[in-house]
Amino acid sequence: MAAIVLTRNMQLAKHHGSGVVGVVCLRSYSAAAAPPDADAPRPLKTTNLAAMKRGTGGRSSFNGIVATVFGATGFVGRYVCNKLGKSGTQMILPYRGDDSDANRLKVCGDLGQVLFHFYHLEDPRSIREAVKHSNVVINLVGRDYETKNFKFKDVNVNGAARLASICRDAGVERFIHLSALNAEANPKAHYISGGSQWLKSKYEGELMVRDAFPNATIIRPADIYGSEDRFLRYYAHIWRRQFRSMPLWHSGERTVKQPVFVSDVAQAIVNAAKDPDTAGRIYQAVGPKRYQLSELVDWFHRLMRKDQKRWGYQRYDMRWDPTFKLKVKLTNLICPGAPIGGLHLDRVEREAITDKVLPGVPTLEDLGVHLTNMEDQVPWELRPYRAALYYDAELGEFEEASPPKTIEAGEELRLFA
Repeated sequence: MAAIVLTRNMQLAKHHGSGVVGVVCLRSYSAAAAPPDADAPRPLKTTNLAAMKRGTGGRSSFNGIVATVFGATGFVGRYVCNKLGKSGTQMILPYRGDDSDANRLKVCGDLGQVLFHFYHLEDPRSIREAVKHSNVVINLVGRDYETKNFKFKDVNVNGAARLASICRDAGVERFIHLSALNAEANPKAHYISGGSQWLKSKYEGELMVRDAFPNATIIRPADIYGSEDRFLRYYAHIWRRQFRSMPLWHSGERTVKQPVFVSDVAQAIVNAAKDPDTAGRIYQAVGPKRYQLSELVDWFHRLMRKDQKRWGYQRYDMRWDPTFKLKVKLTNLICPGAPIGGLHLDRVEREAITDKVLPGVPTLEDLGVHLTNMEDQVPWELRPYRAALYYDAELGEFEEASPPKTIEAGEELRLFA
């Protein structure tokens, strides 16, 4: 009786950029019964990974895709890995620092489908080792605030360009890069002089990625919300408020946002990896509805039972409050590694920018994603932040929070005319 086992010195190679090739051999359980050429490798009929698909399409299957996911331990990365594993993708997950953040992703796929690799963004050799067996590479690495070791340019520009260049040289077929909505060369300044350097770095990163990997797929998300996000929890954090008041640029009434659910963004990335027609294209990841920022923040506080009626909450124009800007600067000075509540100058600057959806540029719906309404998801996400949690919500002692008002295109033009 014979069994197919991997040879001890498995050879992994590329064949015309088609992906990983595992060389297997036919051996007998009994050495006496083994044929003379038992140790000779059995030649493969093809090296095309698509022809090696096995299973019914679930986590215990192999769909022919070997994907390296940079930034897998981040907010969006965890959702992407789960959806990749659910469809039978073999994943190589580079990580840096402590491996405890990466270990929990082991359950995203079946045995042998989730592999880990230590790397550093400024070490080309470790990056090359992480991508050399993959036919798809997804870059989710980003720097939301600057630290002593990593500035915006180090990660969002130079790091992205380095990944794209190495992937091109390694023969990777698909490169998917997560950028940002509103990214532009010279963002308009609101709260800080020079505008958002984060958005500027994201724009420059797109250019560098496209130059190094012309067929890269770029996804530009708006503010992303979901479990452990930096959008809902940013406004729910006590440090974002001034006592029980919320300072916003023009009280939030001149800013329009179109947030998107993290699961929708992850599904779009997975769909793009499977569809070769998405190569070289840009997609805007926005939600199905547009809202004034003032409406959203008021709604968040109604959901948290911290509205004006019960809690004394109110909004005001941050332009006339110099103490808030001083608070933000002190937060950056005292906590440079991880600002309290995610509060830093560039983040406050980005609050004042209206989400611009460019006509003619495809969105997530063009990737086959059914968008999630905020009204269906946000109440669950903000449930842990509600006041009077000791009350049973099912008893109806608190009235249901009214949903936020949406803005249509024509109404938005009249609003800011």
